[in-house]
Amino acid sequence: MKYRLITLLVLLPFISFAQERGAGIRLGEPLSITYKDFLTEYISIEGMIGSAGINGASYYQKDFESNLPEPNAFYISHSAKKGISFNVRSAYHEDITDIFSITEGYLLAYGGAGVQLRTTKVTYAYADGQNSSQVRNDSRTNVDFGPEAFIGAEYYFDDVPISVFGEAGFFLELIDRIGHIKGQGGIGVRYLF
Repeated sequence: MKYRLITLLVLLPFISFAQERGAGIRLGEPLSITYKDFLTEYISIEGMIGSAGINGASYYQKDFESNLPEPNAFYISHSAKKGISFNVRSAYHEDITDIFSITEGYLLAYGGAGVQLRTTKVTYAYADGQNSSQVRNDSRTNVDFGPEAFIGAEYYFDDVPISVFGEAGFFLELIDRIGHIKGQGGIGVRYLF
């Protein structure tokens, strides 16, 4: 009995710390599976892996024109398929339960930053400037990397080990198209364990 009590007292901080971990799904841009854990009462880390959305048509046309497959290539069209998105980020949390007079569960507001890696598979159709009747194809993998910033809120239920969240932010490309900014956001749910 004495050893059980000592073991419980030693493990108690880890058991309570583990209650803040959560894994779930994020619907939005990017669509991801998410895992979040708290390092301290206020600071969390999160990893997400999922499917990145595609950019606008002019984004890929400019990419083609800045990196022609042949000297006389003339852009006709393109098709793009979603690729992978991988995010690692950290956030600062503040309890705002009392501000909204919430009596059950609790609500945390948060803001943070991280890094994101995204890929998109793009197939271009183009014509040779000397022989415009012959259409050629060029397949590429568009890779984007850069920082992201975000704000959001997460509600933790009392009776069930689930939290729901919503957030908005932006991603700034540093590799491929330096300075291109993409708005992002999503809603999601996590199972807490």
